[in-house]
Amino acid sequence: MALDGLEKILREKYPKKKGGKVHLVRYADDFIITGASKELLEKEAKPLVTAFLQERGLELSQEKTKITHIEDGFDFLGQNIRKYNGKVLIKPSKKHVHTFLTDIRKVIKGHKQVKTVALINMLNPKLRGWALYHRHGSSKETLSHVDHAIFQTLWQWAKRRHPRKGKQWIKDRYFKRVGNRSWSFSGTAKDPGGKSTEKTLCKASSVPIKRQVKIQGACNPYDPEWESYLEQRHGVKIPPSLEGRKTLAYLWKEQGGICPNCDQPLTEITGWHNHHIVYKTMGGSDHAENRALVHPNCHRQIHAKGLAVSKPRPVDDVPQAHPGALFHA
Repeated sequence: MALDGLEKILREKYPKKKGGKVHLVRYADDFIITGASKELLEKEAKPLVTAFLQERGLELSQEKTKITHIEDGFDFLGQNIRKYNGKVLIKPSKKHVHTFLTDIRKVIKGHKQVKTVALINMLNPKLRGWALYHRHGSSKETLSHVDHAIFQTLWQWAKRRHPRKGKQWIKDRYFKRVGNRSWSFSGTAKDPGGKSTEKTLCKASSVPIKRQVKIQGACNPYDPEWESYLEQRHGVKIPPSLEGRKTLAYLWKEQGGICPNCDQPLTEITGWHNHHIVYKTMGGSDHAENRALVHPNCHRQIHAKGLAVSKPRPVDDVPQAHPGALFHA
């Protein structure tokens, strides 16, 4: 809250209309300021920020504050931002990778005698969360490096548990083939019903890289005028995730593959939008019972004319196409 207002004074000092080339990017108490030259930042922007903070009893950290060129790169929120041959790439920072691997190694080495499945249950949430955080940048190489480093730690963990066993025995016991992927760290556990289930450690590199689509700055989630735009964004975000595909398939089956606005089939060719029956701005939920799939053109008509939407009942005696055809990647 103490930093609120910093962007305003920078904009007043360097207005866009006059070609202002100073910009602020902030997340909580971390921020960066970009400028056209080192001199501009050093002699104008930095003193302005220093004075702004002094009024609030704060000061810049000498250790964390530095002025650098984009071609040399800098770290921000666990990411390294740097321009390579004229192209800006965002990768996980070395410090962030080191901190993450240190935490993973600490968990593995601190649980030398636990069952394999228990260790996997401890590691999987950390791996997925970290990989998902970095999935929007140029992270594929780093994610593979993280997988390799974790494999080496797990290999030492397994060897320590069985010092008299050979490498092949250890591999067969802990590192199995799962689908098309070999050397997967796996374990077997029994569910409450006594049935054996296989648990596998997820790989950071298996999380697909997905570029983030920037939201329009003027978007207001509480303004009904933006309801259609937000629904389209929500519809775009759903298909890449497994959970999202299941939700879409459920809605498609529930509607019998029919658009509730025009009673025509929803297909991969026609496309679809995800519509909230009761607008979120009016208190509508994100649950499936408040959502329906409609044609893109129907969606525009619904919002333009204020049409009411209710879900059609699936017709049991009409042959249904397989939903996999609709959600083909």
